[in-house]
Amino acid sequence: MASSSSDNNKKEHEHIHEGQVRRSISIRLIRHGESQNNQVYRDARRIHRGGTPDFDLRGWLRYVDDRRSADPGLSDIGRIQARRLARYLEPHLANQASRPVRFVVSPMRRTIETILPTLVALNDNGNNNESGTGGSDDGGAACSVMINGLYHESEGCHTREKVEPGMNAQQINASLLNPAGVTNASFEGFASGEENGWWAHANGPETRPESEVRAAKFYVWMMEYLDQQLREASEQDDVRDIFDAGVTLPGEEDERCHDKFAPRTRTRRTAVFVGHGDFMSLVLKRIVAGFGHSVEKEKVPHRSAFVHFNTGMTELEYFGNGRFMVMSQNGVPHLSGPDGGCYVTGGSLKDGWSYLMPTDGCLDSEVSVAFADEVQPHVQEQTEALRSLYLSKRVSTSASSDDETESEENNGGAELTVVVKRGLQVVGCASLNEKTGRVRDVVVRPSARRSQVGKSLIEAVKNHAKQSNIDKIVAQTKTPDEREFFEKMGFSSVGDDDTEGDEDKSDGVYSSEIFRMECKL
Repeated sequence: MASSSSDNNKKEHEHIHEGQVRRSISIRLIRHGESQNNQVYRDARRIHRGGTPDFDLRGWLRYVDDRRSADPGLSDIGRIQARRLARYLEPHLANQASRPVRFVVSPMRRTIETILPTLVALNDNGNNNESGTGGSDDGGAACSVMINGLYHESEGCHTREKVEPGMNAQQINASLLNPAGVTNASFEGFASGEENGWWAHANGPETRPESEVRAAKFYVWMMEYLDQQLREASEQDDVRDIFDAGVTLPGEEDERCHDKFAPRTRTRRTAVFVGHGDFMSLVLKRIVAGFGHSVEKEKVPHRSAFVHFNTGMTELEYFGNGRFMVMSQNGVPHLSGPDGGCYVTGGSLKDGWSYLMPTDGCLDSEVSVAFADEVQPHVQEQTEALRSLYLSKRVSTSASSDDETESEENNGGAELTVVVKRGLQVVGCASLNEKTGRVRDVVVRPSARRSQVGKSLIEAVKNHAKQSNIDKIVAQTKTPDEREFFEKMGFSSVGDDDTEGDEDKSDGVYSSEIFRMECKL
């Protein structure tokens, strides 16, 4: 009866969650249109044979230095992309987003130039249609624009390693926003104050580790920016544009979610972040996996990246407290049409994205030792996957009978997990019982078996055992290869522990003897 009651309580708990309101804010991450620098880098790669054995590094650097701008505007194609983006976003946002649509934009020229046609179109539409819905805090304006100094591209603003201050608030307003009719912009994240350029505080180009730190800072800022809006919606009855969009109300039965242009009965709170390909990728890593998977080794670029075409759009939902849902990634429905024209650029390996991947030589091995219940979740997940894939009950370095396993559990002893990582990727793992000195579940990814990963594991086990005053460690092996490996690591056979018979009738696999091996420390 107790078990039945527990099951019923669990089911009731699950159903309670089904009835809870899940408010969310609709988010768009948009990369800028093709810049003049994008064109320079693409041409340099082609002219100087980038990515080939004949790559001319000096020629490439000379070509880029002569033509690169610290803060470039859009290229001719980039301006076409910006106009096409506006033709897509204006009806989409006007019909489905509440007013004001909230824009968070990088302070760099190319991002502002990218979103200006959209801002102009929305403002023109807003002037012709004064009826907006939702909790507007901007006097009925169609758009709310924030220029955020944290959201610039990696490396910052520089010419030949010399710092350029970037534009300040007055310059951005005078040269870009005000002429387009945008007069209500706010400024955030200017380290030296908005009266100075957004990069005026820097001493040189931003390094890779500094980009990662800034991405973490922007990720936290972004969550706070959105969480404040969600909190207002939960506390104030007059905020009507933040709601559970998964619920269909009477009158909404015929609305099609995939139709991006049809009017909605209820328009939604929408935030549009206009930024840069590389830095957006750093932020997206944190959005998708939180902090556990996002921090990279110093001076080494990412091991995963999110590619965006110029003006590529990624659609997210934010539910508060760091909970993001990725709805779509890198969409460019606006860059090709029935006229046969196609203006898709900036999203292929030939555009330089492969340079974000570190070379094999950068991926040094890192060994860590932790108690089994203290292993980080993303490491634990990988170690369990490795054991499931490459260890079997019939052939493994941890071969043991059920009686032996039960005896060890009864004896207690702290169970330690030893892992070898390359960056954030686990390539080998082993377990050590501090009381019995038993080493088990030694597994190395097949592709890493020639690179001393197994040796690193056992050396780490031996070092920890010595520090814990363990006089010997033991392992059990079943195959000649396993015995040979442990012999090389200083183990010796001490006799046969068991034999499992001539044949396993269930799968026809012949078993072999289990050898106990030990290493005195």
